[in-house]
Amino acid sequence: MKKVFNLFDLSQKVNYKTEILSGLTVALALVPEAIAFAMIAGFSPLTGLYAAFVMGLITAILGGRPGMISGATGAIAVIFVGLILELRTALPDITSETILQYVFATVIIAGILQILAGVLRLGKFIRLVPHPVMFGFVNGLAIIIFMAQFPNFYQKGTDNLLEGSTMLIMLGLTILTMLIIWGLPKLTKAVPSSLVAIIIVSGIVIGFGINTMTVADTLNAGESIKGGFPPLTIPTVPFDFATLKIIFPYACIVAGVGLIESLLTLNLIDEITETRGSGNKECIAQGTANIASGLLSGMGGCAMIGQSLINTSAGARARLSGIVAAVMLLVFIMFGSSLIERLPMAALVGLMFMVAIGTFEWASLKTFKKMPWSDVIVMVLVTLITAITHNLAIAVLIGVILAALAYSWENAKRIRARKYVDEQGVKHYEIFGPLFFGSVTGFAEKFDVLNDPNEIVIDFKESRVADMSAIEALNVITHRYHKQGKKVHLRHLSKDCIRLLNNAEAIIDVNIIEDPTYKLPLDKL
Repeated sequence: MKKVFNLFDLSQKVNYKTEILSGLTVALALVPEAIAFAMIAGFSPLTGLYAAFVMGLITAILGGRPGMISGATGAIAVIFVGLILELRTALPDITSETILQYVFATVIIAGILQILAGVLRLGKFIRLVPHPVMFGFVNGLAIIIFMAQFPNFYQKGTDNLLEGSTMLIMLGLTILTMLIIWGLPKLTKAVPSSLVAIIIVSGIVIGFGINTMTVADTLNAGESIKGGFPPLTIPTVPFDFATLKIIFPYACIVAGVGLIESLLTLNLIDEITETRGSGNKECIAQGTANIASGLLSGMGGCAMIGQSLINTSAGARARLSGIVAAVMLLVFIMFGSSLIERLPMAALVGLMFMVAIGTFEWASLKTFKKMPWSDVIVMVLVTLITAITHNLAIAVLIGVILAALAYSWENAKRIRARKYVDEQGVKHYEIFGPLFFGSVTGFAEKFDVLNDPNEIVIDFKESRVADMSAIEALNVITHRYHKQGKKVHLRHLSKDCIRLLNNAEAIIDVNIIEDPTYKLPLDKL
């Protein structure tokens, strides 16, 4: 019996020490990010921490990519800022507690939509994301991770940089953390260098009583990460059309952004580990986790590329690391809050700097002179849009659209026609290249209607009728010939092309020359 409940592959070799230590490292790195993302939307730290625990645990167990880490993310937090503004406009007297109830309801609806996406097997559409867009997404995300650490070098709540010895200590501890993470693997890989760096730097700070920024300093006055098990919360919002009108658009955005970021992260981890995850399974896991998060006082989330890279770079490849990370995060919340709040931010900043450096696809810079100019433009634009807007979904969608338009433009230029007149006086047009919306203008320019003989054959042996624009182009050209009293035949159409034309017989009437011995490579044999 190789699988239990079809979740755990018992034939997979698991390095328990690596998985446990890597999970502990991820848990430590999750704390400041979950707090920061909760504060972006104006929530309490525990709202982000509970989301990180629930999302991390459920996706680690049910997800389609062992080793990938999910939790509260900035991309999702930013969406809630817009929801909160709309709620305050529509309901001027709304309280912060009531706003949270609307947020939880939004997260639950988003989770339902994500499960539907998995059930309908929509995860496969992530394959439509071209490689230049992936490069741009990863590079933009690396810049975001890098830039997100700089507020730690400013005095809290001001635009003033740290000064004097405070700045020197922060820089020194950050650089020391980075050096340990970089250098330790050259000596030994027995333990994750990230965890060793955090322990050493924290030991130095706590042992020598060095005055530097800690996790506690990132919290607002009176706040703490100490809490219990996430409390069950059934959102107390009016279940009517007015409520749905407000929250459903944001639920759709949360679901879409979460799935795009999660599936792109899944693809990236697939490449790193040279294995293949299941996109549809991940959709269902993300949806289940978001529903549970909304019911357990969490703000929802999705896959976290930074923590996922920390995990995989430490050697974790199984589900155990994600489970350990989530469980340890809950342990920190319930029992270890006082210790975690004493961790120096410099250690965590240095860790995230190294994650950003490792995330950036430096090889993509070498491809500028080798890639087509259109791919370079798409990659740079996606990087800039991701870095500037922090909206990964919009950046990827724009990149896919631009890449598709560039592809269409290139294919539109490839439409060609070889012409000759046979011994019976019939003129043949042998078409090369796909006939679709982008190439119909060039296709129409190939024909000499007035000077052609009375019978014409348009040969599609090396071409394909792809869409309704192509059918309309055929309709127009045949009408032009019919006005001159000339007859048009279509030859060597593939079965799918013939089916397309038969479906459109109400708008086009041409003679199709059937050749039972001829098959296109695309035809099903």
